[in-house]
Amino acid sequence: MVRRRLIWQLYPYFLSVAIAVLLAVAVISSYSFRAFYYEQVRTRLDTLARVFGEQAAPMIQADPPGVDRLCKKLADVSDRRARFTVVLSSGKVVGDSDEDPAIMENHSDRPEIADAFKSGFGWSLRFSNTLGKSMMYVAVPIKKDGEAVAVARTSVAVTTIGDALEGIYVKILWGGVVVALCIAVLSLVVSRRISRPIVQMEEVAKRFAAGELDVRVPVFGPVELASLAQALNEMAGQLHERFLTITKQRNELEAVLTSMIEGVIAVDADGRILSVNHAAAELLGINPSLTQGRTVEEAVRDADFQRFVGRTLAGMEPTEEDICLPSGQGRCFQLHGARIGGFDGGKTGAVIVIHDVTQIRRLENIRRDFVANVSHELRTPVTSIQGFAEALLEKGTENPEQVERYLKIIAKHSDRLNAIIEDLLSLSRLEEDAERRRISLEEIDLGPIIGAAVELTQIKASEKNIAIALNCSEQIKARVNSALLEQAVVNLVDNAIKYSKPDGSIRIDVEQQAHEIAIAVTDNGCGIERKYLSRLFERFYVVDKGRSRSLGGTGLGLAIVKHIAQVHNGSVTVQSTPGKGSTFTIHLPVA
Repeated sequence: MVRRRLIWQLYPYFLSVAIAVLLAVAVISSYSFRAFYYEQVRTRLDTLARVFGEQAAPMIQADPPGVDRLCKKLADVSDRRARFTVVLSSGKVVGDSDEDPAIMENHSDRPEIADAFKSGFGWSLRFSNTLGKSMMYVAVPIKKDGEAVAVARTSVAVTTIGDALEGIYVKILWGGVVVALCIAVLSLVVSRRISRPIVQMEEVAKRFAAGELDVRVPVFGPVELASLAQALNEMAGQLHERFLTITKQRNELEAVLTSMIEGVIAVDADGRILSVNHAAAELLGINPSLTQGRTVEEAVRDADFQRFVGRTLAGMEPTEEDICLPSGQGRCFQLHGARIGGFDGGKTGAVIVIHDVTQIRRLENIRRDFVANVSHELRTPVTSIQGFAEALLEKGTENPEQVERYLKIIAKHSDRLNAIIEDLLSLSRLEEDAERRRISLEEIDLGPIIGAAVELTQIKASEKNIAIALNCSEQIKARVNSALLEQAVVNLVDNAIKYSKPDGSIRIDVEQQAHEIAIAVTDNGCGIERKYLSRLFERFYVVDKGRSRSLGGTGLGLAIVKHIAQVHNGSVTVQSTPGKGSTFTIHLPVA
């Protein structure tokens, strides 16, 4: 359906109505003019007939031929526009201005003649057989002694009347054309006046739709249009206020969702994603702009997550579940789902809140492993001490050599138990001081600190004839805690001595690089396989527990080194080749 502008809908109707009225007026006017003109002609013919009858009355009996001459004379005087006829009561024509009465037929049957004899006046509009054209006839009686003896008839050709009316019709036509043009222009002006405010309202409404709610519709024109404009302006004001309120609430909601560490996903009743906050996108590894409007199955390729969303949409109560997503590199999430209800009570979707509990689960695992490891590590020396103490109590002190051997074993396990406790206390102090920021750091030379660590381990190295080489420039400085850094280097060197063969060598290299200072302790011992390197700095984790226990290790030395590096905002790494040795490196930031 073709849609047209309002002005081109109003204008044709106005113009059509105006032209229809004009045509009706023209037709009625033409008919009225024609009837009026016929009445005027009939009145004139009646007057002529009566004057003509008065002149012909004395001559009807006295001079019948004179009647015919009178008719022709009057016709000449009237410029032959009118025809004059005298008809006796018998119907015989005794005088006619256009024909010879002797040859004319009897006129008693003519309607105007019959009406004149009967009622004193007659007229008709008919075709004349004598003249061969349409005529208007008016007849009046000629009386003598009160009795009608003849009829005086006057007539005029209808063509003459038509010629006169044609001039009138032409004037009416041209007048109608002029009036029609004026009406067309006036209709266009009126249509524009009516449509202009509506067009302006349409333009402003389009700007409203485009978001320009600060514009207003001009209030003018008729009361109805002015009221409509005022209503539109009030509507725009209310929409503007509500839009600002909604925008503010949306921005606040977006700020809250963006600042949340929990992921939030909103889906509709069909499981299509409505919104995803930044945290959820990072946790699930999805792109918010690409997942908008897509189903959960398309966005998150995990059956457990999809099943949880489906259960939330189908249920009435909030749901909760813990899942681990393979796509999240083994990360574990705690999901909370709640259905969103509409105003009519129907469901419109659901909100899924995602908590990343990977760290919590990892800490729980570490705690369980720590408790298990501590229990295991403490159980061995405690069991040994308890066993040999009970043996001494049962067997007494009769055999001094056996008593001495039992006491040495008890003393050895006591030392191991004490070492474990000391290392645990050291780790605890490191964590507590790091949390409370009670560790003081100062910028000092690293050479003396590393040298002191070498001196502390020199006795153990000499027992295995292991040479320790230190390569450190005197200009290298770092912001460190000297006691903690010394302990870390001692632990690394002590570890290297334990796992190095006799007559081996250990090298300590201290290098200052662009962004860090590296303290590397390298040995040529047995080395470590790659699969064990990732867990090497965990508490109580040892590659060969039997060998570590025989060498007096507690399994906490490298964990202490890791924590000391972290409190210095650094890290520790390891590179090892089985059978060739290992290199442990402490990385410290440049001061």
